[in-house]
Amino acid sequence: MKKALLALAIGGFGIGMTEFVIMGILPEVAEALNISIPEAGHFISAYAIGVVVGAPLLTIFGSKYPAQKVLFFLMIWFTVFNTLSAFSNSYTLLMITRFLSGLPHGAFFGIGAVVAGKLSKPGKEAQAIAIMFTGLTVANVIGVPLGTWLGQNFSWNISFLAVGIVGIMAILSIKFWMPNFPADPSKGIKKDFAVLKKTEVWMVILLTTIGTGGFFAWYSYIAPLITDVAGLSENVVNYAMILAGLGMVAGNFIGAKLAEMFTPIKAVLIALIFMVLALLVNTHLAYDQVGVLIMTFIIPVIAFCIAAPVQMAVINSSKGSEMLGSSLNQSAFNMGNASGAYLAGLPIAAGYGIVSAQYVGAAMAGTGIFIAIGVILIRRKHAKELALSSC
Repeated sequence: MKKALLALAIGGFGIGMTEFVIMGILPEVAEALNISIPEAGHFISAYAIGVVVGAPLLTIFGSKYPAQKVLFFLMIWFTVFNTLSAFSNSYTLLMITRFLSGLPHGAFFGIGAVVAGKLSKPGKEAQAIAIMFTGLTVANVIGVPLGTWLGQNFSWNISFLAVGIVGIMAILSIKFWMPNFPADPSKGIKKDFAVLKKTEVWMVILLTTIGTGGFFAWYSYIAPLITDVAGLSENVVNYAMILAGLGMVAGNFIGAKLAEMFTPIKAVLIALIFMVLALLVNTHLAYDQVGVLIMTFIIPVIAFCIAAPVQMAVINSSKGSEMLGSSLNQSAFNMGNASGAYLAGLPIAAGYGIVSAQYVGAAMAGTGIFIAIGVILIRRKHAKELALSSC
């Protein structure tokens, strides 16, 4: 593995850890700041909003600078504000630091995906992007459980200090291992915004939002699904989260292989079809104590088959402004997180039970299937038009 790809993976590990560890230490944060757990949940939203806002703004700002310097700056920003989160002693201060911590997330993955493609051999771009996303998936297996354990047994502040340490490692690895790709002098704000006029780009972003929202409709309510529906103890939830993380790691590399075997957008289409089937099957297996754990591994495998291919798909659709398109797609992932959790919560709140979230997830993934087909048809139309114009 090239050291530069490892540097991106370390950054991804830190980002994955800070995004998800807050969920495991939410009661400890609420108690320490003397607020309710729903109020503490605002810290999750603040980070997600930071991702959505920061992805396009920081990418456009950094487009005129060498990618290595931009990634270096983004990880410094990430490290500073995650470390400050550890010293936040009030609701307001932690809200501010969580929002600021989220700003570099989308830009780092967006720019990193383009850089990973440049570092790879021709035809192996999806594998290189998958290596970067490995950091995010491994964080769910190692980083988040470790951070949760530290927060529960010592202090929630230590969880964010641990993220800061990972951030320092990422800064150093980018500094010494990342090659210095020169900035493209032809890049500019006008050219970046030109990509936003492409229907295909917006369709892929919508595909990411709605399609991955199907996964988050399931993942957001995994704990009550395991305890209240399957009847397993709360202690099993921690092990189930690790199992889900292992599924993410496996799916990440399977998705890269699918993108090489077919095309990125067709790989996404295949994964979404299996996602619909898996979520519908889970409406029955969720009541079985063994079946629910099997699906806790399988569903993340399928979901993360989408990660690298859909990132490749948006890069292919954003020719001329690949970094902006790639970063916007990271915003779409977080919008999928928020929309999946919200929409799946509606039938639960209406009294239809936790399992109803599976139907919402299947409907969202199913909608993603039609969007993916639409993108494929648009590309075929463009290919025909190019063929006719060259005759």
